[in-house]
Amino acid sequence: MKADTLRDKFLDFFKNKDHRIFDSDSLVPKNDPTVLFTPAGMNQFKEEFLSPKPSVKRAASCQRCLRTDDLDKVGKTAYHHTFFEMLGNFSFGDYFKKEAISFAWEFLTCVLKIKEDKLWVSVYIEDEESFNIWKDIIKVPVLRIVKLDDRTNFWPAQAKEKGPDGPCGPCSEIFFDWGKDFGCKRPECNPSCSCGRFVEVWNLVFTQFNRKSPGILEPLPKKNIDTGMGLERLASIIQGVKTNFETDLFSPIVKEIISNLDVDKDRFKENIYAVSDHIRAVTFAIYDGVLPSNEERGYVVRKIIRKGIMHLKKMKINKPFLYRLVPVVAKVMQKPYPELLSLQESISKIILEEEKNYLSILEESQNIFKKEFKDFLEGKNDPRESAKVAFKLYDTYGIPLELSKDFALQHGFEISSKVFEELLLSQRRLSQKETMFENKVFAETSSFINLKETKFLGYTEFQTKAKVLKIEKNNDLFQIVLDKTVFYPESGGQIGDTGTIERKESIFEVLDTQKKDKVIIHIGKFKTNQMFKEKDLVLAKIDQKRRLSIARNHTATHLLQSALRNILGTHIKQEGSYVSDEYLRFDFFYPEKLNYQEVMRVEEEVNNYILKNDRVVKRTMSLEEAKRIKALAFFEEKYEKKVRVVSIGDYSKELCGGTHLDYTGQIGIFKITSFSSVAQNIKRIEAKTGEPAYRTVREYSDLIQDICLLLKSKPSDLIVQLEKRINRIKELEKLLDNLQFEYLNSSVEEMLNKAEEIKGIKFIYRFVSYASPQVLRRIVDLIKAKEIKVIVLLATILDDNLYMVLGLSQTLNKMGLEANVLIKELASCFGGSGGGRADFAQGNSPVIENPQLLYQKLKEIILKYEDNLSHK
Repeated sequence: MKADTLRDKFLDFFKNKDHRIFDSDSLVPKNDPTVLFTPAGMNQFKEEFLSPKPSVKRAASCQRCLRTDDLDKVGKTAYHHTFFEMLGNFSFGDYFKKEAISFAWEFLTCVLKIKEDKLWVSVYIEDEESFNIWKDIIKVPVLRIVKLDDRTNFWPAQAKEKGPDGPCGPCSEIFFDWGKDFGCKRPECNPSCSCGRFVEVWNLVFTQFNRKSPGILEPLPKKNIDTGMGLERLASIIQGVKTNFETDLFSPIVKEIISNLDVDKDRFKENIYAVSDHIRAVTFAIYDGVLPSNEERGYVVRKIIRKGIMHLKKMKINKPFLYRLVPVVAKVMQKPYPELLSLQESISKIILEEEKNYLSILEESQNIFKKEFKDFLEGKNDPRESAKVAFKLYDTYGIPLELSKDFALQHGFEISSKVFEELLLSQRRLSQKETMFENKVFAETSSFINLKETKFLGYTEFQTKAKVLKIEKNNDLFQIVLDKTVFYPESGGQIGDTGTIERKESIFEVLDTQKKDKVIIHIGKFKTNQMFKEKDLVLAKIDQKRRLSIARNHTATHLLQSALRNILGTHIKQEGSYVSDEYLRFDFFYPEKLNYQEVMRVEEEVNNYILKNDRVVKRTMSLEEAKRIKALAFFEEKYEKKVRVVSIGDYSKELCGGTHLDYTGQIGIFKITSFSSVAQNIKRIEAKTGEPAYRTVREYSDLIQDICLLLKSKPSDLIVQLEKRINRIKELEKLLDNLQFEYLNSSVEEMLNKAEEIKGIKFIYRFVSYASPQVLRRIVDLIKAKEIKVIVLLATILDDNLYMVLGLSQTLNKMGLEANVLIKELASCFGGSGGGRADFAQGNSPVIENPQLLYQKLKEIILKYEDNLSHK
């Protein structure tokens, strides 16, 4: 029986048991800062577990999950994974132990036809109720019921004594027995043994207590059921194979890896299995919007990719390969996740880029290690200090701790993982602190929690009469909640509406609109001395002109995404957007370079859409229907069952709750004002529409006209005239360089004769006005060729900076002086930087009033190397 069939049978079974079937939630949990990724099926139901009035009583799902707790075990055991699917059924104050146990037994023995004598169960040692249900109702022989302690059969583990406080309860697990000839072969072997004979199939959690303090458990008034069964393990049992990696969920991936090996596959089985697991994890993480990076979830994805690369290198695959496995994963998982097929190219490109970058780092890493870990290679062994170096390499080059630890192991010193993690945590805390918005008008405002949902009328209305439900002062501003509103709250990248709320002579100016849960909050100040009070009837009016400008930019953003996909390829992926009344910003994943010609083609495509004057259709539909018509969405977003889809012609369909125009022609004109790279593989386009776009085009036109007047040229001849002048400037610069070189060359002997000599070394310094870098470098080389022991420093003003070159004869290099070291220290004294080779270096700094200070400071620096200067 294939895994797809098992998945369907499970969901159908519980659907027939009056459970509402939920689609898998994203791997990125919403409103749950306690976990980076969704680790279990119950995570999307946390609100139902905690709510006194859950919206559903019975639920079932097949949830995609990602855990890295056992990352190093993956491939080494039959059942450990980073990515897996969790089958689960849940009850929120409805049925309890008897039904949960009966459902599980019926599904395994009646639906899947697993022989009863192959199944064992465990119960919590103090849970006599569950023990008796298994024994008396299900009729499982006592010999196959094992009582275990709260380390394995209580959730959370050991919660009674160690916490945390909150809902908890005993567990009952169902195990499959591979038989007495498997594992340790001891006659007394049972599910408490870890030999592998018994495989945990299903865990039933009975949430019945509230843990208040060590040893104190109070009965919950509403008892819940939370169960979890790994699809991969179940497939292994039903398909009769001893490891998950032999099931149809993995075998096509494993086969593809093996077909590309030139080594003994049996010798590298663990590596093959690990790679087949890791590619599933990173494929689905990227599918859910998590890109490889050095932060939080992105770092986990990057770490898994790099783990996969290291496994491949052990199998003599030293080039990008993981990306080639994405289509295999997409094909295996196409039934439950059909969208994966359309995204496979994009996901492959992301992984390919990451593989290229990491393989490049690996090529350079040995040289970096030898330099940075120099002290430790010479005998120093301080795990704390080496951890600081390892963190520097991670922070500077993106070299992971694992690679540094491998190098350390090979060369006989240690790196403290604990210190590294402390440094990483400290950096993240600092980053979070630096990016906090201290004056966000409302934080977690508890007074708004119990208010009913605000009715939003702003899609079709610009003003409405409403009732004041809540008014509260926060710092110098007020926050007002109405029972209904036309003000769109900041959401999905679109800024909040502004306008007024009025009652007779009292006027409240709305400066921003925000949303907390389902409550819309109007933020602003009173323009009059008279204020509102709760239950007052008021008139809420938005700034219509501003709203129309925002709508132009928002609709244009959808057109821009369509144009980008047409011009650059469907693998581009939106990473964020900002929509205001003045401009729009669109960030997207695109690993290739973005050139001006491509950007102009995109701009032209958007303006063609505008000229078509297509209707902008907004429809509310089920999430399932939106997926069926292939509406674009942020896959990491959590959507309601009903969603709003904005469609334009046959080229744009997106899930979007923002405000839009009725026709594309209302945009008027679309003008891209800038394009850039804002992060690795992330590009940004900024653009304007309507009046702001017209003003920008007019400014460009005026600028061209001014240039034409200066050059006494027509616009059509402007390029020719500019080229002529640029060529003439180049000729003059070349002539000036030649004159400067001749002048300086004729002064070389004079410079040598007048050079200050310290400990047998000649010091030459000259500030030269209007000299090019090339001329200064040639003069330095000439002087070095004429003198055995000489230090030459030449400087000039270049592009409003002080530019300097420093040359040392090779004799001084042998004495331990290095130009690149000296120039760095010299430039830093004046707020600049520098670098280069041991015999020649260059640097720059802000312009200083007295350039002679450069020479004085250089002498001070070099005199610190007195021992070297005295060397014969």
